[in-house]
Amino acid sequence: MSKFYQSIIAICVIGCSFSCSDILSTDSELVEFEEDNTLNHATDSVYSVLGIVNKMQHIADRVVLLGEMRGDLVTTTNAASADLKRLASFDLKQQNKYNQVSDYYAVINNCNFYLAHVDTALQRRGRNIFINEYAVVKAYRAWTYLELAKIYGEVPLVLQPLMTEQKAREAMNQKRVGITEICNYFIDDLTPFAKTELPNFGTIKQLNSVDFFLPMRALLGDLCLWAGRYREAARWYHDYLNDEQKPVLLNYSARVTWRDAVTFDNPSRGYNVTSDREYLSYIPMESRVFDGVVSDLGNVFNSTEENKYFFQATPSKAMSQLSAAQTYCLEYKTDTRTDTIYIPKTGMSKDIYVGDLRFSSNYTVTSLGGQDAYSETNTTRQTISKLSTQRVTTYRRSMVYLRYAEALNRAGLPQSAFAVLKYGLCADNVAAYIDAAEQQDAGDLIAFDVNEVTKEKTIGIHSLGSGDSHVNGQYVLPMPATSLPTRQDTIDYQIPLVEDMIVNEMALEGAFEGYRYYDLMRVALRRNDPSYLANAVARREGTVNAQLQSLLLDKSNWYLPLP
Repeated sequence: MSKFYQSIIAICVIGCSFSCSDILSTDSELVEFEEDNTLNHATDSVYSVLGIVNKMQHIADRVVLLGEMRGDLVTTTNAASADLKRLASFDLKQQNKYNQVSDYYAVINNCNFYLAHVDTALQRRGRNIFINEYAVVKAYRAWTYLELAKIYGEVPLVLQPLMTEQKAREAMNQKRVGITEICNYFIDDLTPFAKTELPNFGTIKQLNSVDFFLPMRALLGDLCLWAGRYREAARWYHDYLNDEQKPVLLNYSARVTWRDAVTFDNPSRGYNVTSDREYLSYIPMESRVFDGVVSDLGNVFNSTEENKYFFQATPSKAMSQLSAAQTYCLEYKTDTRTDTIYIPKTGMSKDIYVGDLRFSSNYTVTSLGGQDAYSETNTTRQTISKLSTQRVTTYRRSMVYLRYAEALNRAGLPQSAFAVLKYGLCADNVAAYIDAAEQQDAGDLIAFDVNEVTKEKTIGIHSLGSGDSHVNGQYVLPMPATSLPTRQDTIDYQIPLVEDMIVNEMALEGAFEGYRYYDLMRVALRRNDPSYLANAVARREGTVNAQLQSLLLDKSNWYLPLP
């Protein structure tokens, strides 16, 4: 059996290295017999779901690397592996370790096996015993297909478990489908389970197992966003963020601030995106190779003893330029007056202190000196603190808010989308900053249940790194220079400009987490404008790389080749 098809087939109720009991055994390492594994016991379901999580560990690093290394916010160093350099330069003709589609189909085949064999009719006290796990596995399958479509453009849509090489060959040779068809299929597939509660397997190796599972409504929002169903996307995001049982609020206290607004030195590092309160879901990774799959992201982005401090990827000039282009401002209040202070862009003790502070909060680089060409260890030390080697994020609250803003904007609600960036949405801000016509059009899409205490802490996403953005006179809703004939003309003028602001904010907030390339791709596809992606990526070094720009003007070069 070929290694490719073996990778897909060798699955089916596999045990998980971080499971809390014995691994479920099977009769063969290569072939699984369906009649031996009917999933009708609670332990079967637990082991099967955790087994799927185990398979997701194999693709976790690629979630970050494929989305970041091909964007404009990161560049490779001389220490980067040949595969990483080829990935970043879109030189994908040779075999590359980051192009392993069988790992994704192994996740999907696990999901298909579970969905085909779990006893969904089994009830206890009038409740379907496995409905929670069933929904979780459907979400895993949809999410993995969305990743596949973003990576490869078109892929075979396989919805039944593959148990033989012949079946795997037939499935992989069937007609391929694109991202819109994939999204539309899984929107219908997941919608009946939108409000199904997540299962709880307790604590597994000090981690809350609930966080392993994808938030269904946020995933539905993503599927609708990629499919161009913008009002539906906004609805799913809104209903998830505004859940009446557990609303997902921004963390006001975690903003990056200046400790000293006189010397402008040493800003706070309070914004920790790897904290439990910022995560919505993640793929848990192992801490030891002995236990299973260990993330290598630390060795790619950070100086470690293992890599002799030679990091392989570093922030690009485009990243530092975007951050520096922002204006940090402070609202200064006394008993008699209120002033707005704009932080200067010169005279800082470090260049990365200029503009938005999220970059400096998550990135440090120091030089120990004494480096020569024959040194075995690097004396330049880099740390990107927002990356956790034990967790690879799938959903984070601030990024969900930004996709919500993107959906609102494309649904024809640019004022509401901009309010997410600058003010945050609560009843007072909606009344103050969104006109009556748009409020009527938006309806409850922009209604958030915020109590009086929380209302005082409502902020826009931009304030997480750029100060008191609600008073920033330089950060404003785009308006045409002269009055346009109709209201719709003004909306049409604003939508692409607000979208540009949202995409910039996604870069400032989500840099190094694997979103950037796909954010550029999604907008470029929406606008039918390949130059939107090509121009951005070609400028990652600060000036235009004409060869890379020309390559990426052809959309066929955006995707990895299927084997």
